[in-house]
Amino acid sequence: MNTPSYFAPAGGLPPQTDLLTDRAIVTEAYTVIPRGVLRDIVTSNFPGWTRTRAWVLAKPVQGFATTFAQYLVEIAPEGGSTHPEPESGVESVVFLMTGELDLTIAGTRHHLEPGGYAYLPAGADWSVSNPGDSPATFSWVRKPYEFVDGISAPEPFVTREQDIAPTPMPDTNGAWATTRFVDPDDLAHDMHVNIVTFQPGGVIPFAETHVMEHGLYVLEGKAVYRLNGDWVEVQEGDFMWLRAFCPQACYAGGPGPFRYLLYKDVNRQIRLT
Repeated sequence: MNTPSYFAPAGGLPPQTDLLTDRAIVTEAYTVIPRGVLRDIVTSNFPGWTRTRAWVLAKPVQGFATTFAQYLVEIAPEGGSTHPEPESGVESVVFLMTGELDLTIAGTRHHLEPGGYAYLPAGADWSVSNPGDSPATFSWVRKPYEFVDGISAPEPFVTREQDIAPTPMPDTNGAWATTRFVDPDDLAHDMHVNIVTFQPGGVIPFAETHVMEHGLYVLEGKAVYRLNGDWVEVQEGDFMWLRAFCPQACYAGGPGPFRYLLYKDVNRQIRLT
């Protein structure tokens, strides 16, 4: 595949001469956090991390995300964490967009460059550091793992987007494709974090309305997204949260591909008690 492009925020502040206009939207069905609001003063510092800041895009709060948390994490050179995950029952996906990362899992070091992807199961012993000379920025998705009797929990793995062929959606002639890092039929996994790609003119031609909750971080390009009853323009660097059953569709007008990192919860019975 061609060398992929991934947008990461740079922080900073707008000049005092800018007008107070942007595209941020918060509703009961969806939220849009545009890249223009990802500034220095809205970052968080995490205990146990050095030379690191994070933009928290989603966390479980009433009226927002219920199944997951998602961050953009920026690590300066020589920064990182030896114990990044504070909760033993939480699994993670790390996807690197800029810079370099050394990810160590159970004593084995993996060197990640842009496009690098890692699944880290609940209870995994892992650490992360930036060995490069520029900031490393990655998306970090965290979810409580739902154990099931008779099904072994997944093992950790590290791969790259560049090594996985996208799977075209049926009857789309490749205009809509998904890069799947996990087999959809593998019931050990209770979440998928994939990359969805639309070529210019590609569409979701119906209003998807389903139980899965979504976090979408736009890696490249622009499009108009149908969220509940609204058409919303989005571009690289924007984040969208979609509540379960929020109707959704998409039109990618170009001029280049429109691509996003997609979280969804999958493969588990609905808990009623």
